[in-house]
Amino acid sequence: MAEISNTPVLTNGIAGWNPQGSNIERLMDNAAYTSAHPDDTLVLVGPSRFVDVNPANLKPVGLLQSFSVTQQRQVTPAMAIGSSRLFMLPQKAQTSFQIGRLLVKGRNLQRALLRGISAVGDVDVSDKLNPFELAHAQGNPGMVFNMDSELGLIPFGMAVMFRNKAGQDLGSFYLESCMFQSYQIGLQAGQNTIVEEIAGACDRINPISLSTEYVGNFFKPAGTTPDPAFSVSGGATDFEMKSVIK
Repeated sequence: MAEISNTPVLTNGIAGWNPQGSNIERLMDNAAYTSAHPDDTLVLVGPSRFVDVNPANLKPVGLLQSFSVTQQRQVTPAMAIGSSRLFMLPQKAQTSFQIGRLLVKGRNLQRALLRGISAVGDVDVSDKLNPFELAHAQGNPGMVFNMDSELGLIPFGMAVMFRNKAGQDLGSFYLESCMFQSYQIGLQAGQNTIVEEIAGACDRINPISLSTEYVGNFFKPAGTTPDPAFSVSGGATDFEMKSVIK
């Protein structure tokens, strides 16, 4: 009778594939704390372009209920005389986003997204822009509602940082040159919250690196206490850091 091994097995190819005895591509025993989660994802705002931006100056956006980014492009199939095979000609990808946020006293959604621009911040701009198209009421700079205001002509940027439950960096990107396309707020009898929703477009998704210099550790400074049975030297949190599943 064949001996059954209790050692975790990875399948990275056809050879040795065993659906009952292995995980595909990476070990999943630790998925609960190595997977991305909304709790450990942070959305920040800043200037239109990430060039020369100090990540420490990015402003976090709270109270978000939903956040999605879509990137799509048109692909045109083409052929050439003498061949029946198709080849694909893509256009430039277009990027859009949708955001939902609770309406509370203080900054509303439009103001929260624009505050990363140094010239805007939380400043009252009611006397600095076209008085016939106010962005907000005088004396209440936190509530920006009018997309026709000149304030709505200023592009901004957004960073999205992904971490896991172990506090490890999964990756980040920056949405550059963002603009609002639509704004929606709705009321319904019996509801206990009011949510603002904004849809917009941006120039591109710029992959960036936001090092641990700018983020706090979720656990101890050196990570969680290593388990000697699974960890390697260097303060690894557990067997997640072993080379076998990197």
